[in-house]
Amino acid sequence: MGESSIGGALVPTATKSEQPPSSPESTASLPPQTAPFPPPPSPPPQEPPSLAEKEAAEADMDKDTLCPICMQIIKDAFLTACGHSFCYMCILTHLRNKSDCPCCSHFLTDNHIFPNFLLNKLLKKTSARQLARTTSPVKHLCQAVQQGCEVSVKELDGLLSLLVDNKRKMEQEEAETNMRTLLDFLNCLRKQKLEELNEIQTDLQYVKEDITAVEKRSIELYRANLQGWMDSASSQNKVDVKAQSGSQGFRSKDAYRGSDSAYDTNSGLAVARKRRVHAQFNDLQQYYLQKRRHWTKQFHKQEDKDPNATNRDGYNPGLEDFQSVLTTFTRYSRLRVIAELNHGDIFHSANIVLSIEFDCDDELFATAGVSRRIKVFEFSSAVNEPADVHCPVVEMSTRSKLTCLSWNKYTRNHIASSDYDGIVTVWDITTQQSLMEYEDHEKRAWSVDFSRTEPSMLVSGSDDCKVKVWCTKQEASVLNIDMKANICSVKYNPGSSVHVAVGSVDHHIHYYDLRNISQPLYVFGGHKKAVSYVKFLSNNELASASTDSTLRLWDVKENLPLRTFRGHTNEKNFVGLAVNNEYIACGSETNEVFVYHKAISKPAAWHRFGSDMADANEDVGSYFTSAVCWKSDSPTMLTANSQGTIKVLVLAA
Repeated sequence: MGESSIGGALVPTATKSEQPPSSPESTASLPPQTAPFPPPPSPPPQEPPSLAEKEAAEADMDKDTLCPICMQIIKDAFLTACGHSFCYMCILTHLRNKSDCPCCSHFLTDNHIFPNFLLNKLLKKTSARQLARTTSPVKHLCQAVQQGCEVSVKELDGLLSLLVDNKRKMEQEEAETNMRTLLDFLNCLRKQKLEELNEIQTDLQYVKEDITAVEKRSIELYRANLQGWMDSASSQNKVDVKAQSGSQGFRSKDAYRGSDSAYDTNSGLAVARKRRVHAQFNDLQQYYLQKRRHWTKQFHKQEDKDPNATNRDGYNPGLEDFQSVLTTFTRYSRLRVIAELNHGDIFHSANIVLSIEFDCDDELFATAGVSRRIKVFEFSSAVNEPADVHCPVVEMSTRSKLTCLSWNKYTRNHIASSDYDGIVTVWDITTQQSLMEYEDHEKRAWSVDFSRTEPSMLVSGSDDCKVKVWCTKQEASVLNIDMKANICSVKYNPGSSVHVAVGSVDHHIHYYDLRNISQPLYVFGGHKKAVSYVKFLSNNELASASTDSTLRLWDVKENLPLRTFRGHTNEKNFVGLAVNNEYIACGSETNEVFVYHKAISKPAAWHRFGSDMADANEDVGSYFTSAVCWKSDSPTMLTANSQGTIKVLVLAA
């Protein structure tokens, strides 16, 4: 028998082993007997309760002294006729609204409550104990002195001496603690500065080695040029040794004079290049050290594998990489206009070009936008045949506004488009007819891209938060990736048909392996707003654009951020993004186009569209660059703005 139930409440009952001891009366009625055995030894004295047990008991007592209404320690305790205690104001307020006990619902009125004097005394003692437990010894001493506690002079002297000793000890401990803290800081600072010094010394050694290597290479080049000149001079002037030596000395002077004049001719260019170097010195320094350290680590790894490996000619690959970057960066400083196309549609007031793309041979380029037309132009005609209005060689009408174009990388006459209705269409520009129309997207499709390695495959992204992979041989999508945010841009890796980068409104770039779409291979985070474009510079380098007015460069092989580019303005519009091996171009909401070198975070060149508007009342600030595109392996680019004006620009010194 453990417990019995009465009215739903559990009433504990004693078991046989727990029966109460016999009453004193029954014990007294038994006749006395002689104990056959000696009395058992007395139990050992019980140990006093520990501090933890006392605290637990006091905590339980504190819970018992809480008012069931306000859940605070009872103040001015009053007892009800049913045996429960409350704060006087709490129970009085309750009885004004209800005539029952808050604990047991027994009928209760103001006439059934009485002061609980005993509980009030216990509560006062409990409060005093708690106050004494929480009050510091100093306060106890102060209270004792204030209350007139009689203390002798000798006791006061001993107390003062003890206090002085404690004060001295505490001051000493505090001073030692402060010194240890200071010493720890200085040791950490010394360690950090030594690490910085070692790094600086290592970097300085790199610079010394590279200076030696460059000087050696310069001398070799000079000797090679001088030897070539001497061989040419000796073949043309067959004279005796004396005359030859005199002529050689004379011509050597002339050669030096010629080199001086050549230096004078190129001095302006050299000064301009030096100025560009100093303007971006910090970024160039960072890039140089980054490349130099990287290749040094690679060289050490190679040495561990092959002890006989040496650095060929003392010319570090990191230095070669930096020299290539420095050469390309200082080569150009501005964008020059070589042609301008005015192909505005008189039937449509909105001429915003949202996409502009070269074909695989860079002979044709296509434009698309809100005018619901795909227009194809010959690049050579646009550049070499100036005209007031340039006419396209092919023009195809669509049902909806267009957002993106992508040429097939192998079939020149095939081009894909995405539009505001969510339709992805593959066109044949020869017949000017659509070959395939994919309508699986439920909302506006922002981006489409053909695979470079598998020409029958293309990918698209939409506001329906889905990425779809299509095949030109099938009518339905072959793969579907559901994401949590709108998709602004999709792009195949140029070296793979299974890796796709996705730019999303969630401020991230999701890099997928299409063989496993359960989760992204990598997620690149850093942008503060929606990612509007993603483009690959190479198989390992990915550029992204965002409406936070930044571009970012990522390493998709090592899953690393490489660089952030700032200088343009982009807060709400699609302004375009284009890349080649070395440069990144983008538009701006200031009606400009900006070009960045991939190693430098600031713009290398920029160009503003003309401000001569047909209507002087138009808001010039509302125009923006809307699309850009590089010509393959060329400093030439196409750029379009929200007026529909297209310019052909080239990087110039």
